[in-house]
Amino acid sequence: MVYVLVAFLISLVVTLLLVRYNTLHAKYTGDHDLTGVQKYHILPVPRVGGISIIVAMFGICILVAFREPQLQRELLTLMAVSLPAFLGGLAEDLTKKVRVLVRLGLAMISGAAAYYFLGAELTRLDIIGVDWLLQFAAISFILTAVAIAGAANAINIIDGYNGLAAVISAMIFAGFAYVSYYLGDRFLLVTAVGMIGALAGFLVWNYPRGLIFLGDGGAYFVGFMIGTLSVLMLARHPEVSAWFPLLLCIYPVFETLFSIYRKKFLRGQSPGMPDGVHLHMLIYKRLIRWAGGQEAHRQTRRNAMTSPYLWLLSSFAVIPAVLFWQHEYVLIVFVFLFSATYVILYRKLVRFDMPRWLVIRQRKRPRRKKTKR
Repeated sequence: MVYVLVAFLISLVVTLLLVRYNTLHAKYTGDHDLTGVQKYHILPVPRVGGISIIVAMFGICILVAFREPQLQRELLTLMAVSLPAFLGGLAEDLTKKVRVLVRLGLAMISGAAAYYFLGAELTRLDIIGVDWLLQFAAISFILTAVAIAGAANAINIIDGYNGLAAVISAMIFAGFAYVSYYLGDRFLLVTAVGMIGALAGFLVWNYPRGLIFLGDGGAYFVGFMIGTLSVLMLARHPEVSAWFPLLLCIYPVFETLFSIYRKKFLRGQSPGMPDGVHLHMLIYKRLIRWAGGQEAHRQTRRNAMTSPYLWLLSSFAVIPAVLFWQHEYVLIVFVFLFSATYVILYRKLVRFDMPRWLVIRQRKRPRRKKTKR
């Protein structure tokens, strides 16, 4: 609990300072594009919330040096190898000119560094044939870097509404923390709970009002940490099924894979081309219906009411993943159940075929009768 509290307080204060003194850095950090296909805010908002999260984790490194010095080297190494992924995203937040492939390349460098310096080696996926291929060091190295970079990009993809990516990431880290505690792995446990506290401090200012955004830097850093913890858990604990981290992270992972399929094979577009038909965007457009107007307060409220739908959806994967982390066949069943649920839900949203009780509409206020004086 000490690690959670410290990370929370550091993140809370740093985010407060970023919001309070927004006028000093808004020219560089503000998201001024209000008309983009994936933009759902009315006023410019700073998109450097990732700074508070990474600062909080460096604060945890200092605390670990006093409380559990045996973990200090590993935790500092983890933070060091995360920097290419974080800085690539932060550069995009500040300049708006860093291409997706460049950011992915930097995230892959972070993944490769985690492989070399932390022993984050992907040597099994519990799939016949694939595990044999992963015994070759070159293949294991490449797939590890790709998997970690993919996780970083997946969190960035779902970071579309206030509180969406941050809460889902916190749920994922909570799953890692539970299993790490059961296994007695202090390094994974401290990292996971530290990330939970850092995300919670950021969320105070991000949800529901959206005073600051996670940004690409924050999303890539959080996604890198999720990807690296996933690989490390499999590398350090053979008793953990490889399907556990997959089910735990299935929402952002499946969202990414489905988006690539939808853009590349159905529309003939580049997978990196932004569009407005991700699942969370369809929920915003189809289920959160407010009558007329584009006032800032109404748009912000509508934005915030989108995220709980996805929190609930993700919980259908996180809860069984935590309950059955050792039971491979049960995890496989839930992976396919979630995937089928996602596709069915997406199809219904596209066709406007959702139950009325899921649709939120604004109640029309009765007009006041004018009284004669």
